[in-house]
Parts: sequence; C-alpha cells; structure tokens
Amino acid sequence: MQFEPWIEERVLARQGVLHPYDQLDAATTAFVVVDLQNYYTQPGYQGECAPARAIFAKVNQLAAALRAKGGTVVWIKTSADGADQFWSHHHRHMLTPERSARRLLELGSGHAGFAMPPALDVQPGDLTVVKRCYSALAPGASELDAVLKAQGVRTVLIGGTVTNVCCESTARDAMMLDYATIMVDDALAAVTPYEHVHSLNNWMLFFGDVLTVDEVVERLA
Repeated sequence: MQFEPWIEERVLARQGVLHPYDQLDAATTAFVVVDLQNYYTQPGYQGECAPARAIFAKVNQLAAALRAKGGTVVWIKTSADGADQFWSHHHRHMLTPERSARRLLELGSGHAGFAMPPALDVQPGDLTVVKRCYSALAPGASELDAVLKAQGVRTVLIGGTVTNVCCESTARDAMMLDYATIMVDDALAAVTPYEHVHSLNNWMLFFGDVLTVDEVVERLA
C-alpha cells in the first residue's frame, strides 16, 4: 500500500523506519483471518461485504505460505447466538428491529451464514475460534488470546472483513496486548475503498505495520 508523504513522515518521525519488521519468525507468527463467513461474504446475506470475495485468493496464498513455514492459521467466526442478551445495547439501539432479528438468524451457529465459503482453503490443521462481538480480543469475546499464547505466537497478521470494523478492532486489541501486529492490505476488505484506506492510514499512524501478502511472504523466515 502506498501512503501519502505526510503519513510516511509522521511514521518515520515516530519509529525511525517505515516498516519495522525486516524478518518474521514463522514459528511465532499467526495469520488471524476474521469473519470470512457466508454471512459477511456471500450475496443475499444482510452482512455482505461484496469486495471480500475478491480477497479469497490472497488469503489462501498467505495461509499456505505461513503453513509451509510452520506458522499458525486461525479462522475467526462470529456467532450471534444469544447476542440479543449479551450484546443487548447493540441489538436494541444500534440496529433496527428488523436488522437485529435478521442478524440473530443468519449469524446463528446453526445457519448457513455461519459457515465458511468452500472457496477458502481451510485445512484440518488450522485453528478456529468463535467470537461474540467485533474484536476477538475484547474481554470475554473469545479464547483467541489463550489460543495464540498456547501456540507461542508473538506476531499477528490480520486479514478478513471488514477492514475498519472487526479486523481493525481485533488488531488494535492485539497491539494493546503486546503482539507485533500487521494489517495485510490485500488480504483485507471493506465495503468501500475509502473505508479500507482510511482504516489502514490510521492504523499505520498509531498502531502497527501495513504490508501486502507478497511483502509478508518475503519476510517469513
């Protein structure tokens, strides 16, 4: 991703280099793929982010490269089971009654919307973590932090959808928990290009690095 000069200047002033990680230790790196479920990627679902379908090949590429080097691939899935209770404010005030009901239905763990599209290369050795809200690392949201620590992970690569909501929320919390955290530009998708770029600009300014799939692969050791 090409950043505007003023962004690069501020990043360089803060940390001395534009991209702080020359090499990535695959054995302690996880590719955390957020919410590429049918509900968020396929036509006809309320949560569809149409551009997400275009990143499947890049997600598969990075997952395969990291597996080959001995790294960890984690697929994050959102479940709306019980969300009208544990996330009642969101469902009561941030969604219309119609949208709330549809989210509860289509993102329920027994619905086809909860499943992963067959075009994604989910392998038996990969890990799957179910989350309850935007960030997989918010308190009580999921077991992701424990899963990463059990694998000895110190670096987190973030892909999936949507860039500026669940992906950015998870990435921010990863950074706050002291993981080296990289948003992978072409393995992420938002509803509009503006939202995607705006999110990554802000991430670069304050939180962590942004690399492409090819740039990540080049750094894997």
